Amino acid sequence: VLEAHRQGLRPALGYELNPWLLCLANYRAWRAGYRGKVSFLKKDLWKVNLSDCHNVIVFLAPSVKPPLATKLLAELPDDARVVAGRFPFPSWTPSSTLGQGLEQVWAYDMKEVRQEAQ
Repeated sequence: VLEAHRQGLRPALGYELNPWLLCLANYRAWRAGYRGKVSFLKKDLWKVNLSDCHNVIVFLAPSVKPPLATKLLAELPDDARVVAGRFPFPSWTPSSTLGQGLEQVWAYDMKEVRQEAQ
């Protein structure tokens, strides 16, 4: 969320259920000088409607990616971009990748993902 804000994505909003991770995220935002500029909400990602999102960044375990892919395909608009850190979506072809090892990220354009799925 902090990097999304640094890159000019507004609003920059994160969802987290774990209260300790939520506290840590808010602390890091405060420390970076972004208090009030980024938001972290204690919400269940599976219950949040993502249809208004155009940039989604996920750092989740590989086992979560297939059901999340289904949710993202159902809710995100065609002009949305999804960036996955640490683990790619197994059934999607990335539009681009950056970095290596633990620092690698995969970017997916939803319009391309949908076209490939058809």
